[in-house]
Amino acid sequence: MCTNAVRYWAREMLAGGTPYGDYQSMGLSNRQYDILREVVDAARATKRAQGQRAADELIDRRASEDCADHYRDGGPTDGPWR
Repeated sequence: MCTNAVRYWAREMLAGGTPYGDYQSMGLSNRQYDILREVVDAARATKRAQGQRAADELIDRRASEDCADHYRDGGPTDGPWR
């Protein structure tokens, strides 16, 4: 779920779209939004240097890897609200 949401919004933002509302209205958690921002920043740099196709590949790879890393233990957070 994380991967699909991050991929969707990363492509929307890279295409020049602006997300509506805050991260919660996008269906993301705070951490997923952090992942999204990191992925979009990297994708923008890649798009400038290597083109759209490379940026799309980066979005797919980074969304999958970053979401997997974050949810590896199965929990949403390591913070005090656990």
